[in-house]
Amino acid sequence: MHLEDFARANEEKLRANSYPGRGIIIGQSPDEKHYIQVYWIMGRSENSKNRVFDMLENGFVRTKVFDERKVTDPSLIIYFPVKHVNGVHIVSNGDQTDTIEEFIKCGKSFMEALETRTFEPDSPNFTPRISGIIETEKRRYALSILKSLNNNPDYCQRYFYFYDRFVPGFGHFICTYNGDGNPLPSFTGEPEVVRMFNNIDEVAEYYWDTINMDNKVSLLVKFINAEDNSFKIRIMNKNR
Repeated sequence: MHLEDFARANEEKLRANSYPGRGIIIGQSPDEKHYIQVYWIMGRSENSKNRVFDMLENGFVRTKVFDERKVTDPSLIIYFPVKHVNGVHIVSNGDQTDTIEEFIKCGKSFMEALETRTFEPDSPNFTPRISGIIETEKRRYALSILKSLNNNPDYCQRYFYFYDRFVPGFGHFICTYNGDGNPLPSFTGEPEVVRMFNNIDEVAEYYWDTINMDNKVSLLVKFINAEDNSFKIRIMNKNR
């Protein structure tokens, strides 16, 4: 199968998934001018849906409560999904973003940082921690998922995927869940290939339209200039 056909099939599988949960895509625009990160959050409970993405002046993005009156437990829903440090652009689905940032500041690695973390303590789902980095100087990227063994919290499975070069026009995608359920079934298999586009708004609108309408909450796209490391971010929030 041609890579584009393979990617389209993966996108249709994502479209058919009623609850992929949180998702990360890392890739490159077809014209090779930008490295790309996509991140989204979803929710089933009122607490999880009560969020927006908020970009700070330094270019970090945080999740933020939309309606303070509806907050029940902010512990796993408020964090920085996007940061950057020393030419490394970080994206994750939890406060491990901060862990990765601190390790990189100290000259340590993505893997070393995540070896200190495990899946989320949200029994019975034990939601996987998904993370990714782009190293702009080395022109490479990585993804990781830390998950329980079939929702058994006694075992943490640590998977790391390293890509030594980008594929123009494509990215690798990983999410937290294979679908809805009780408990929620964790993502299985390797990160999947999906398409990227040259325009940041096209990427944002395409994947915003792809993920489930009823459960999506927020989505962001980060375009990083491959020449000078400057970046821009687009945010889509369901709550306005």
